[in-house]
Amino acid sequence: MKIYFSCSITGGRDDQPAYAQIVRYLAEQGHDIPTGYLASPDLNQLEKSIEPEEVYQRDISWVRSSDALIAEVSTPSHGVGYEIAEAVNHGKSVLCLYQKGARVSKIITGNTADNYYVRAYADSQEMQDHVTQFLLAVQKVFC
Repeated sequence: MKIYFSCSITGGRDDQPAYAQIVRYLAEQGHDIPTGYLASPDLNQLEKSIEPEEVYQRDISWVRSSDALIAEVSTPSHGVGYEIAEAVNHGKSVLCLYQKGARVSKIITGNTADNYYVRAYADSQEMQDHVTQFLLAVQKVFC
């Protein structure tokens, strides 16, 4: 499955280790993650020479061509919120993950759409369990 992974870039990179765990887990399961590089600790170096218009066109294209979107939303980000809305508006299944205790916008936690899930996790095992459950739900949609 092609999964768009979304996480904070300019909003802060304190949760980068969690991003790496999510991307690594998805890759181990054999999924195509065009945005997997976002989990890299060297991301700012990789993205610094790309123009904003190019980022917009590339990322929106990836969201629209993906089967689902998984976002780590513990760190607030305008871009992540935009990508989530784009995915929802195009009928994509969305999973928003956040670390227990993080303050997450009510517009993220309040969505009750059938293909939209918000889950808190305390550790990497709980995060993986949420991802697995989400992927099983998404695969049922395709069957």
